[in-house]
Amino acid sequence: MRFELVGSTMQALSLHLESGESVYTESGAMAWMTEAIDMDANFKGGLLGSIGRMFTGESLALTTFTARGGSGEIAFAPHVPGKIIPLRMEPGRALVVQKHSFLCAQEGVEVRLHFKRNLWGGLFGGEGFILQRVSGSGLAFFEIDGEVVERDLAPGETLRVDTGHVAMFQDSVHFDVTAVKGIKNWIFGGEGLFLTTLTGPGRVWLQTLPFSNLVGQVAAALPDPGHARGAGGLLRDLFEKE
Repeated sequence: MRFELVGSTMQALSLHLESGESVYTESGAMAWMTEAIDMDANFKGGLLGSIGRMFTGESLALTTFTARGGSGEIAFAPHVPGKIIPLRMEPGRALVVQKHSFLCAQEGVEVRLHFKRNLWGGLFGGEGFILQRVSGSGLAFFEIDGEVVERDLAPGETLRVDTGHVAMFQDSVHFDVTAVKGIKNWIFGGEGLFLTTLTGPGRVWLQTLPFSNLVGQVAAALPDPGHARGAGGLLRDLFEKE
């Protein structure tokens, strides 16, 4: 299998599969494919695994794409502007990723639920109580919101991160949540009540444009619904008089 990353801030992933090679992804992630690619929706991991994916906000079924009778091309695109990260997974090493970060992978890679051990981390960590754990052997591809920043944490080194900016980290990194100190910081700091803490050893992938932040900016720029209806009513009145 060969892959090519196309674009910069609106990247696409193009995979070139030889006959018999397969990749799987969440439903709806495919952008385009050639005629030699065969598509098969399935419940990878069984019914329980499929139900578990629903709790992470992902699709119930997964889709496997296989090249049949010759080589073929299939492409995937992220849901929001950002970067695509290719990583080769190895046995004994796993990644913990936020929901929606997993894009696609070879058949030897496994995606499962990952429960945060710390209840406060689950409630206030920014991505809910459930994350995804990616392990196994083979190539896996992840989508990062905005630009990506990689940090290698030494044993005992801690990085405090604003909610939502953690995209994924190696399973050797300890994840926790701490409260922001000081009432004034709570009220006027604008950073929320809690920060995510990541403690090494291990690698961390941070994202510069969390999807939740993007949605908040777009929502703030939308016109007031009441005002929009009033303007529409005024236009209708003008046309009716004509």
